[in-house]
Amino acid sequence: MEPLLLFPDPTPPQLAQALDLGSWPWKAAATPDAATRLEPDEGWAGAVICADEDPDAAFAMCRALRKRDIPLEPLLLLVPSTTLAELELREDLFDDFCVTPFQPVELEARLKHLFWRTGRGTRPELVECGPLVLNLETYQAAIAGQHLDLTFMEYELLKFLATHPGKVFTRETLLSRVWGYEYYGGARTVDVHVRRLRAKLGEEHAALIQTVRSVGYRFGQSPRWG
Repeated sequence: MEPLLLFPDPTPPQLAQALDLGSWPWKAAATPDAATRLEPDEGWAGAVICADEDPDAAFAMCRALRKRDIPLEPLLLLVPSTTLAELELREDLFDDFCVTPFQPVELEARLKHLFWRTGRGTRPELVECGPLVLNLETYQAAIAGQHLDLTFMEYELLKFLATHPGKVFTRETLLSRVWGYEYYGGARTVDVHVRRLRAKLGEEHAALIQTVRSVGYRFGQSPRWG
């Protein structure tokens, strides 16, 4: 997939972090001329234009991208609620918009929809369970948009549980499925990793990994997962 064009440059940190987590390649440009100069040989995959700081410059960038011989699409516009009125009669300048401050999950969903609608680009494989997002290609994880600093085995255990929501696994099963049949560590290894994962998920999200008394663990937010 070719990179997305981002405006402005430098890119707002929250936007850059959300795109990096989703493995969306991107380059930032401050002006239409810079966008032309930095454009890959195969062209831009699309554009994300943030109008938070300078709405006039953002709309000017959108206008320039649409006036090309081949208009750039898809184009996602990020706007504060105070600027929504300015979108009227400018619908031709963008394909969709998202109100800032945005939630990373919403940004990801809107980009996916745009690329599905236009049939452009390929997506990395993601596991999304409520506030948790796992990128299976980059081994990155985030909870509520915040990156998690996980060890390899912490990531593997979290991935295994998150890809089997609601199912209860004994400690012995987790040892064999996550660590491998040749691993000779005891069940306490699982308990230690679960404890570390809960700490890194934070108090608000620690209950995503539930203890099933006298059995083992399961992943889920509430009994409806069972």
